[in-house]
Amino acid sequence: MEQVDVVIIGAGAAGLMCAGVAGQRGKSVILIDHASALAEKVRISGGGRCNFTNLYTGPQNFLSENPHFCKSILARYTPHDFLNLMKRYGIAYHEKHKGQLFCDDSAGQIIDMLAMECQIGSVEIRMPCKVQKLSYSNIQGQPQFQLETDCGTVQAASVVIATGGLSIPKIGATDFAFRIAKQFDIPVITPTPALVPLTFEAISWQPFVQLAGIALEVDIETGEKKQRGHFREDLLFTHRGLSGPAVLQISSYWQANSEIRINLLPEIELTEQLIYEKSTSRKNLGNVLAQYLPTRLAEGWLQAGGYQAGQRVADMQDKTLRSLGESINNWKIIPNGSEGYKKAEVTRGGIDTNTLSQKTMMVNKVPGLYFIGEAVDVTGWLGGYNFQWAWASGVTAGRSV
Repeated sequence: MEQVDVVIIGAGAAGLMCAGVAGQRGKSVILIDHASALAEKVRISGGGRCNFTNLYTGPQNFLSENPHFCKSILARYTPHDFLNLMKRYGIAYHEKHKGQLFCDDSAGQIIDMLAMECQIGSVEIRMPCKVQKLSYSNIQGQPQFQLETDCGTVQAASVVIATGGLSIPKIGATDFAFRIAKQFDIPVITPTPALVPLTFEAISWQPFVQLAGIALEVDIETGEKKQRGHFREDLLFTHRGLSGPAVLQISSYWQANSEIRINLLPEIELTEQLIYEKSTSRKNLGNVLAQYLPTRLAEGWLQAGGYQAGQRVADMQDKTLRSLGESINNWKIIPNGSEGYKKAEVTRGGIDTNTLSQKTMMVNKVPGLYFIGEAVDVTGWLGGYNFQWAWASGVTAGRSV
């Protein structure tokens, strides 16, 4: 039977990072994944250019039931540490928006870099290879794992679970991490799709279907007090609901059956403008509103709200103009759900961080067992934060196993 120091299950961002770090410490490492290609989620991210980190990464950019857990882990491996690694490999990059960094060329450069780091550490990569069974013993303080796989049986002193969450099953996402958690009686914060488009009941959304394809910058928020999420980003109308960065961001905060609030004109108090136009303009309502919103959105909004686009603003009642202004500056709607894991960029929830060590990512009550990356209840905002969590949590475990 084969014996190694570490088996890492999951050859995505966190798993590759962990394997390279552990291997270069002199540990014997086997990296296993059921897929046939490395890090498919990395490969498709950022339109194929991988938004690999964010310069402004901090604990404030993450959601968790235990929000303090990620602080020291992120502090020990920062975006600049990852940039230093990229510079060693000569990978060019650029900042696109709000600290978001992308490869100039392709996401494949990141994968090749991580694979080379594993090669330097003499990591053995076995793909495709499924784990059929994981068993555990601890005799006199010496943990021992036995893994029965498609590629044979392996024993190891440490096992790292880096299989991610439930997002994007078509590229290989599974519930493996949560099944292992159940096996070892490790609590899991209920997983939900995050960074995902939101949908609405077909009947209620029908008036807005004609607006599909329209995008504009908005203020969007949901929740109250500590549960409140608020962003200024671009929103996109779709045939089934809303998408775009604004909605992906807010989806991580949104709770079922609760409303989201959207200001379609965050720089303008529209009621004031409409009242002013009433006293100074001879234009009709449709032309006035098109001064502030994309023409197709202005026309569609008026139609959906039952307003007469051809009516002169000067002839309209103040209360009607106030109602219109309020509907645009404070649009309140309740989604009926989301596009689900098939479209979600990440999974919110996961392994309860109260069961893990902040210093090592090891399960406190199961010596030698580690969880890293998206499988853990640490979920970043859109914009490179989740990859930085993958690198940082992977390095933390890699330095410990």
